[in-house]
Amino acid sequence: MWAIRHPIPRRRYWLLALAGFFVPLALWWGLAASGGVDAVFLPGPREVLARVGLWASEDGLLGDVGISVGRVVAGWALSALVALPLGLFIGTWRAAQALLEPLTDFVRYMPAVAFVPLVMLWVGIDEGAKVAIIFIGTFFQMVLMVAEDTRRVPMAQIEAAQTMGATRREIVEKVIVPSSKPALLDTLRITMGWAWTYLVVAELVAANSGLGYAILKAQRFLQTDKIFAGILLIGLIGLVIDQLFRGAHRLAFPYLHARH
Repeated sequence: MWAIRHPIPRRRYWLLALAGFFVPLALWWGLAASGGVDAVFLPGPREVLARVGLWASEDGLLGDVGISVGRVVAGWALSALVALPLGLFIGTWRAAQALLEPLTDFVRYMPAVAFVPLVMLWVGIDEGAKVAIIFIGTFFQMVLMVAEDTRRVPMAQIEAAQTMGATRREIVEKVIVPSSKPALLDTLRITMGWAWTYLVVAELVAANSGLGYAILKAQRFLQTDKIFAGILLIGLIGLVIDQLFRGAHRLAFPYLHARH
């Protein structure tokens, strides 16, 4: 079972996956039930589940989920719309890499939260500001990852296309882009996860709805169970989206999963 990269039976895989979830849950329940930690600091799973039910029935949970999903997807999609062609450009031509990659490397280390005052000044405090924060948090990382995915295309494939008389445009369209597609889809999946990590920061900007806003509001009133509920809900939504990406990858590139 512990051989390097050796496939394991699907049943064993799912048993291990369930154990990975339920063991920490059991430890959390045991620690909360022991009474050794005040419930204000660590509510138990039962209290958190009850808070989710109350949130759903009285506080508009579905509306908060829908608003947050919309903000995250909008910011991530806008990032992808610009980062995919730009990263392809950087990864294909050395001159573009020299011109743009150092600047992108420089900006990506700047914390997105530091841009909140500027975003409020430039964009305002409406929905565009929330989307802009998520865009800033994901765009620069995505550009560099797309460029690296492009550079991983074997030079032998490009040279073979050149030998057969392909133009630069044909090499990009028929060699580089098709060869990069599996890695690009993985990059989109990973950066979607990053987009969710910027949700709470984005909803600092004059928000009155959303999961991040609910977590921040709960912090002010020491509603730790609601904080836990919000965090776990974001994790659950992220897990569902991640599995959808994995399923799309298997459907689009079945030959890469034939042995798994």
